[in-house]
Amino acid sequence: MRAVLMAGGSGTRLRPLTCDLPKPMVPILNRPITEHILHLLKQHGINEVIATLHYLPDVIRDYFGDGHDFDVNMHYVVEEDRPLGTAGCVKNVESLLDSTFLVMSGDSITDFDLSAAIRFHKQNRSQATLLLRRVNEPMAFGVVITDDQHRIQRFLEKPSTSEVFSDTVNTGIYILEPEVLRYLPPNTPSDFSEDLFPVLLSNNVPMFGYVADGYWCDIGSLDAYRQAQYDAIRGRVNLNLGYLQQRTGVWVGQHTEIDPTARIEAPVLIGANCSIGPRVSISAGTIIGDHVTIGSDADLQRPIISNGVVVGEESHLWACTVARNARIDRRSHVMEGAVIGTSSIVGEEAHICPNVRIWPSKKVEAGATLNNNLIWGSMATRNLFGQRGVSGLANVDITPEFAVKLGAAYGATLGPGAQVMVSRDQRPICRMVTRSLISGLMSVGANIQNLEDKAIPIARFTAPGLGVAGGVHVRIHPDKNDHVLIEFLDSNGINLDKTQEKKIENAYFKEDFRRARMEEIGEISYPSRVFDYYNSGFARNLNIEAIRNSSFKRVIIDYVYAVSGAVLPRILGKFNCDVIVLNASLNQVAPPICEREKMLEQLSDVVVALKASFGVQVFANGEKMILIDETGAIIRDEILTGTIVDMALTAQPGSTVVVPVSISGLVEQVATQHHGKVVRTKSSPTALMLACQKTEGAILGGSAEMGFIFPKLHPGFDAMFCVAKIIEWLTIQERTLSQVRQGLPKFYHRSDFVRCPWSVKGALMRHLVESYSQKQLELVDGVKIFYSPYDWVLVLPDAGEPIVHIYANGIDNSSHEGQKWVEHHMQEFRKHIESFCKLQLALSKDTALLDTY
Repeated sequence: MRAVLMAGGSGTRLRPLTCDLPKPMVPILNRPITEHILHLLKQHGINEVIATLHYLPDVIRDYFGDGHDFDVNMHYVVEEDRPLGTAGCVKNVESLLDSTFLVMSGDSITDFDLSAAIRFHKQNRSQATLLLRRVNEPMAFGVVITDDQHRIQRFLEKPSTSEVFSDTVNTGIYILEPEVLRYLPPNTPSDFSEDLFPVLLSNNVPMFGYVADGYWCDIGSLDAYRQAQYDAIRGRVNLNLGYLQQRTGVWVGQHTEIDPTARIEAPVLIGANCSIGPRVSISAGTIIGDHVTIGSDADLQRPIISNGVVVGEESHLWACTVARNARIDRRSHVMEGAVIGTSSIVGEEAHICPNVRIWPSKKVEAGATLNNNLIWGSMATRNLFGQRGVSGLANVDITPEFAVKLGAAYGATLGPGAQVMVSRDQRPICRMVTRSLISGLMSVGANIQNLEDKAIPIARFTAPGLGVAGGVHVRIHPDKNDHVLIEFLDSNGINLDKTQEKKIENAYFKEDFRRARMEEIGEISYPSRVFDYYNSGFARNLNIEAIRNSSFKRVIIDYVYAVSGAVLPRILGKFNCDVIVLNASLNQVAPPICEREKMLEQLSDVVVALKASFGVQVFANGEKMILIDETGAIIRDEILTGTIVDMALTAQPGSTVVVPVSISGLVEQVATQHHGKVVRTKSSPTALMLACQKTEGAILGGSAEMGFIFPKLHPGFDAMFCVAKIIEWLTIQERTLSQVRQGLPKFYHRSDFVRCPWSVKGALMRHLVESYSQKQLELVDGVKIFYSPYDWVLVLPDAGEPIVHIYANGIDNSSHEGQKWVEHHMQEFRKHIESFCKLQLALSKDTALLDTY
C-alpha cells in the first residue's frame, strides 16, 4: 500500500520557524515532523511514500533522499508553478496510484492505529474514509457528522461558533480508492473538503468516517507546536525518541556532557554532543537539540531549543522556542511564547518580551528590550543612537533601506523646507549611505546642501555659514574599520544632544513622518568654495608669520589612507611648511588598528631618518592624531593630552581648558603651573563640544581619545588645525616636542572595566554615592571619589555595553608613589563592584522565585 504525504506547505503561521524550513521539516523532539510520520507509516506496513512538495522542496529531498536510511521508498513530485491544494496535489500523482492508498498531511503529529483504519475502510467497502477525532474546540477544523453506520452525512470546513454541529473533526488523514480522483479536474487547484468530498456526497459515493483513538495534533500555530512538544515529552503521544533514557523521564543523546552540579527535573530531552554547564537548572518539559551549549547558571524553564544553539551564562529561557544555530548571550531573558529565528543573536542582558518573534539572522543588541516582532532590518538596538551617532556594520546594519528611513525620520523633526547640510568621507560605502540619507530627507521635503566628500572638521566649520537647520556626516567609524558612523549636527556643527536624538529615534521607530507631495520634494544644491572658506578661517586663527619663519616646518604627516590627506598638505603648503606626506591615497577599506600601529612605527623611523621636527598620524576623518617627537618617541593617550594642554597654556597663561571627566589629573598639574583653569565635563563628544562653546575664555578642549577642539575656529575636533598650531607653538616657545613631553609632571593613570548588568548599574551608582562622604564625591559623569586633589577613582557606566569603567589617578612625587596607590585602588574597586553585582543578581533571583509562589 502506498501513502501520499502532502508536504508542500509553507507554514506562514509558524514563522519565523518556517522562514527557511518547509513546515513538514519543523522539528518535534529534535526530529522533523515528516520523520515521525514516516516512522508511523512504516509501523503499519506502509513502506512506499510519495511526497508532494512545493515550498523549499530541496530541504525535504536532501534530508530523506530515497528513504533508504528510514526503511521506506521515497518518491517526490514538485508543484513547480503554483500549489495545487490538498486534493489537486494528489490528483497530480494519479498515475502512481493504482490501488487503495492513504493520504496524510505532513504537518500533524499522531499515533493513530492506521492498520485499524485501513481494515475499517475495507470492511465497509468505502471509496473514501476520513479519519476523525473528537476535540474540545472544533472551530479550527472541518466538522463532520456521521450516521450510526459511520457513513458521512454532513461536514463543514472551519465553522463559526454558531455553525458548530459536532465535536468530531476531520484530521486530514484519508484512505481513498483511486476511482475518486476521477471527480477532480487535472492541473487545477482543488481541496478535499471544499471540492472533492461535496461532489462524492452528492453522487452518493460511499464515504465513511473512522473515529480514531490516540493522539493527534495539527501543527497549525506556534502554540500548537509548543503544546505538541510538551505532550510528546510527557508521553501523551507514542513517538520514537531515538535517545537513551538515563533515568525515568530523562533522555540524553550520545557524547553529551552534563556537569554534576546541573539540576534536571524530568521529563527532559537533551540531544547528542551537548554541553551542560555548572549549576544549570533545567525544568520539566525542556527539550534541547543536538550540539547545544548551555553556559553555567542558566535557567531553562520549559524552552524548546533546536540544534546548534549556544545559551550564555546566567541566561533565563522560559517556555520559549529557539531555532537552530541561534545564540543567546549571557544574562539574557527570553520570555514565554517568544521565538528566536535561525542564526539570530540575542545580546548580553537583552530582554525578549513574551510572544515576540525574531526572524532569522537578526541581532538584538546587548541590553535591548524587544517588545515588538523583529522582522525587517537586521538589528534591534537598545537605542538607535550610541555615544556619538548611529553606527553599525557596513551594508549589514547600515543599509540603503535603513538610511532612507533614518533620513526621513531626521527630516521629519526639522519640518518641510528645512535646509540640511550633508557631507561624507570618500569611501564608496559612505557615498552609498549618504545618497540614501539624502533620498529620505528629500522625501519629507528637506532641501540639501551637499558638501560631498569633506573631512568632518570642514563640515563643522562650514555649517553656521550655510544657515542650515542641521547636518549629517557619514564616515567610517574611527575605532571600527568595518562600521559606518552617521553623525547628526545642529546649526552650529555640534553633535545633537540627547533630547534631539530621542526625537529622531521616536520618528524612526514610529515611522511618524509625512511624505511630501510631489511639488514639495526637496532640492539639492552644492555650495561652492567650501575649502577656501575653511582655509581662510584656518589662517585667521594662526600666527602666519611665526609659522613662515619657523625652524620647525619639516613635518612628516601620515594620513593612513584617508580623505584628510587631500586637505592638509594644501593648507600647510601656503605657509611654506616642508610637509612630507605618507599614505595619503585613499583605500576602499579603512586600515584596522593593528595596521595603523605598524604605520605608526614606520612614521617614527621616517621622522628620525629625515631629522624632522615632528611627525603626526592623522585619522578619524581629520579629527584625531598621534604625535611623534623629533627623537622618534610616540606621544599618545594621557601624555598627548598633557603635551597639547601644556603648549596651549604656555601660549596663553591663565586661560581655561575643557577636558572629559575621565582624563588624568596631569591636566590640573599642568594648568597649575600656568595659572590656568580646568573645566571637567561629561565623557561624550557632544557634552565636550557644548562645554567648549559655553565656557568663557576656553582656548582648548578635548583629549587624545576624542581629539582637540579650538573654540575660536569651530566647535568640533580638528587634528588638521592642531598640527598647524603645534608648529606655531613650538616656534614661539622655542622648544621641541621632546622637551615639552619630558617637562610634564610625573603622574600615574590607569583604566579598566568590569562587567555589570544593565539592571544593576543604577543600584551600583547609588551604592557608591551612599558609601562615601559628599565632600569626596564629584558627580559630573559617573561617580568620582577624591582622596586628595590628584588622587581619585572614577566609576563610569558605559553607554552602550553592560560594563562600568574604572579610572584611577595618582600623583608621583618624593612623598607619594602614585603607581602603588593606583594599582591598590583599582584592584579594590574591581573586587568591590564584582561582589556587589553578584549580590544584586542573587537578590533578584530570590525575588523572582518568591514571585512565582
